[in-house]
Amino acid sequence: MSVWILVGIVFLAAFAGACLQRISGMGMGLLAAPVFALVLGPIVGVMVVNVLAAINALINSVSARSFIDWRRFWLIGPVMILGAIPAVYLVEHMSVAWLQILVGSMLVIALTVVTFGQSQVPVANGATPAVTSGIVGGFMNTIAGVAGPAITVYAQAARWEQRSFAATLQPLFVVSGVVSFAAKFCADAADMASVPTLIWPAGLVAMVLGIFSGKHLSAKVSRNTARNVAITVATLGALSAVVRGVLSL
Repeated sequence: MSVWILVGIVFLAAFAGACLQRISGMGMGLLAAPVFALVLGPIVGVMVVNVLAAINALINSVSARSFIDWRRFWLIGPVMILGAIPAVYLVEHMSVAWLQILVGSMLVIALTVVTFGQSQVPVANGATPAVTSGIVGGFMNTIAGVAGPAITVYAQAARWEQRSFAATLQPLFVVSGVVSFAAKFCADAADMASVPTLIWPAGLVAMVLGIFSGKHLSAKVSRNTARNVAITVATLGALSAVVRGVLSL
């Protein structure tokens, strides 16, 4: 694959993910992770997503700051490192083929839970469910680039008000992205020098344009419509990663 085609794919995925996240509160990881894992590899691709998702969420955090639930943030955010550590061990000790299968499978499971399982989640109270969601989110973000589904399940169980939940996700995504990338970088899990230089400016420009577009589309496109499109695309990407991993065994 030529560098320009690669950059184009990354640009489109980052643009769509940032646009969706501006509309619905999450989407950068769900949409970009399976695509990046396919074109950049399951380790490097997810690490690039970790960086871009953290920057994207930081920008969104500024505009959503008045709705952030800081009490829940401090319950969920700091414990993400507890999930990232065992995830790094798996990343270092699994073959690329099996890692692609694991990344794709985790994404499919997460997307299935978010799509079909939310209404079946029992009511949860107290700090323990919040802390648990943070640990699981840290693990999933380090392996597959998606922390949102684990926290979404907790949000449904805790009957967390949607606007506050979507706003609080943004600083949580900053933490999960930084923690996941730093853990893998310190463990020397991948050679980031292999990432084409143009990927970074392309991803950043795409995110800015995606956020701008999402801000204007949010008044015209319902959250459910945007979410359904993203979940469909992400599921196809996740299944492609599984198939690619199986064929590589």
